Amino acid sequence: MITHIHYISILVIIFFVSLAGFYSSRFIHSAADFFMGGRQIGSPLVGGFLVGAFVGGTSTIGTAQMAYQYGISAIWFTVGGGLACLVLGLFLVEPLRAGKVDTAPQFLACTYGETVRPWVAIYTSVGMFIQVGAQGLASIPLLTSLFPVSAQLAAVFFTMALITYIIFGGFWGASLVGLIKLVLIYAVLFVAGLTGYQLLGGFQGANYAFPEGTWLSLFPQGKGKELASIFSVVVGFISTQTYLQPVFAAKNNRSARLGVYLAGLLIPLAGLTATVIGLYMRASHPGIDPGRALPLFLVSHLNPWVGGAALGTLLVSLFLSGAALSLGISTVLTHDLYSRFWTSAGDRKTLLSSRLMVLLVGIGSLLFVLLNIKTLILRWAYLSMALRGVTVFGPLVGAIFASGRIKPEAGVRSVIFTPLLAMLWAFFFPETGDPVFVGMGLSIVILACGINKKRDVGLGI
Repeated sequence: MITHIHYISILVIIFFVSLAGFYSSRFIHSAADFFMGGRQIGSPLVGGFLVGAFVGGTSTIGTAQMAYQYGISAIWFTVGGGLACLVLGLFLVEPLRAGKVDTAPQFLACTYGETVRPWVAIYTSVGMFIQVGAQGLASIPLLTSLFPVSAQLAAVFFTMALITYIIFGGFWGASLVGLIKLVLIYAVLFVAGLTGYQLLGGFQGANYAFPEGTWLSLFPQGKGKELASIFSVVVGFISTQTYLQPVFAAKNNRSARLGVYLAGLLIPLAGLTATVIGLYMRASHPGIDPGRALPLFLVSHLNPWVGGAALGTLLVSLFLSGAALSLGISTVLTHDLYSRFWTSAGDRKTLLSSRLMVLLVGIGSLLFVLLNIKTLILRWAYLSMALRGVTVFGPLVGAIFASGRIKPEAGVRSVIFTPLLAMLWAFFFPETGDPVFVGMGLSIVILACGINKKRDVGLGI
């Protein structure tokens, strides 16, 4: 049961984090500050931004929801995020930063020409938009557990908080609050996870509670389905402006790499904790709404001060993750559509347009949430990752490791047709092959057919 202590603790956390967000607005003097933090952020802020952007409602509430319904395979979403950080740090940080660009579409345009930019911007923005909607869906069970509000009103509240936060904070806000959130969320998740593990009875208790079925299987829906989910997250993460933005904004390669590794270490731990809690709630409370598994655990099984802090931190996580994704959409659309077609726009107009785009994203995500309230959160997250991954990953790898060997028109064709096929496949053939494998297969074929034995056929980076 929610007590006044829970609410006091929640308000303290939100007040503390809000101060950091408003403080960060002092650093926003130009569009460059809003989007990239002046390219002066160190490794802690890089890691803080990445963890803040990724570990939100899908990684916590959504993972606990899936664990409640399907078992330990729910952990794959955050494991995929950790693997993506490892790949990014080992192979991609230096070549990406060498391009001296602000967005992934700009980077691809260096190899495949300017034609590719608006297509990448549109498809990846759609993918990120779906993820913002998933954060909104995750906010509903949390807010309705805390306050006597309907699901619809909870969605409105989430949208208003997201828009307000990102418009005034920009990249500095997302990075600084992300760093604070990193400390808060892992402190409370450690306590919650340890409590859940003890209440479950450890591994022996889990085996006793789930003696049959696929609850303790990593591949309950088949290896192909689960591996496709992991692959979607890896390629989607690497292909997302939101997660590449701190790499571009870091003050040097070392800061970018260390920040990425920090995020890669921490992201899977959040999923592990949420999975344990989801399993315990399934064993002890089999009749509840799966989406409320994590919020109800925090209220029922933790000290009110700690539980309130955990709930407040989850709220911040939801807002920050949605805000970071909205900022990524705003950055891509402003740089790769608005600035491309309105070349005479000054810095103030560019900054204004970016904030207006955040407003439009917020309104659109609210409509998305209202139309999909009863759906599974992680399903949307995986679809979002798949769409971003099939659009960018193949051409991005080609631009880095085969620059000058792939014809520009091949890159353009891959970006245009691959995500279109993946989306159509997901809707018309949902049970026949995973859209991420279908899309990546087409991307590889198109790019391979565009390889020219002569080097220097591309535009170069």
